[in-house]
Amino acid sequence: MKVQVSLFGVFRSFDAGAQVVVDVPDGARVADLRQALEQYGNAHWQGFSPALLRRSAFASETTVLREADPLPADARMAVLPPVSGG
Repeated sequence: MKVQVSLFGVFRSFDAGAQVVVDVPDGARVADLRQALEQYGNAHWQGFSPALLRRSAFASETTVLREADPLPADARMAVLPPVSGG
C-alpha cells in the first residue's frame, strides 16, 4: 500500500514538495507508517533525526491517530512534529 505523507514543520525542510510516498503492508497501522517513514528519512534526508519522528504525531485528513490505529482507506496522512511557542 502506498501512503502519501504530507510534511509539516521541520519535516518540510527535508523535501521541497512537502510530501513523500512510502510503502507499507496492506492493513498497516500508524506504527508501521512511522517505521517506514523512519527508513525513508534515514535513506533520503540529510540531517534527519529519528528521535524527532518518534516524538511526532500522525494524522488523517480529520483525526490525530494513535500507534495502533489503522491507516485510513484513502492512504493520505500527515506527520506533525512537536511544537512550542510563547
